[in-house]
Amino acid sequence: MRPLLLIDVDGPLNPYAAKPHRRPEGYTTHRLLTPRWEAAERRRLTAYGLPDRPAKPLRVWLNPEHGPSLTALPFDLVWATTWEHEADDFLAPLLGLPALPVITWSEPRQQPADGVFWKTPDIVTWARGRPFAWIDDQITAADHAWVRTHHAGPALLHHVDPRTGLTTADFTTLAAWAAGLPSRPPER
Repeated sequence: MRPLLLIDVDGPLNPYAAKPHRRPEGYTTHRLLTPRWEAAERRRLTAYGLPDRPAKPLRVWLNPEHGPSLTALPFDLVWATTWEHEADDFLAPLLGLPALPVITWSEPRQQPADGVFWKTPDIVTWARGRPFAWIDDQITAADHAWVRTHHAGPALLHHVDPRTGLTTADFTTLAAWAAGLPSRPPER
């Protein structure tokens, strides 16, 4: 069984924190109006007294090389993003990725203590002890400690800078971690 690669979108794939009008090299700009984004924009516009103004699409920067680079890694890929199923509908085709399993977040969102990111308990529950690497821009030392305490299998929590998105060094780190996992003996 291959390890899981749990993929956040905003930060690792969409370097939203890069300079506002200067996308990183290799990225292309996409304007997306997903149902969830449109509903949030509708609520915002209505709150500002502008219910008839059209919703503005979300600007997303994506690097088309990331899709092939992710599928080349020795992992089973999984969306671990607030985009949830909209990642399959809107982003996977732009990246050349197949439909992927999606972690659906608890509602209401868990609020763990001691600075643990709200995604972390759901990530560990979803992995069910299976080895996983998780790429996200909001991972902290508190998450590392929580996973060490609550996850029975190997785990790599890899912080990605939201100003740059995934880099060659990140892909190298992921591949090296997967290669270093102990291989299981064949079952009889």
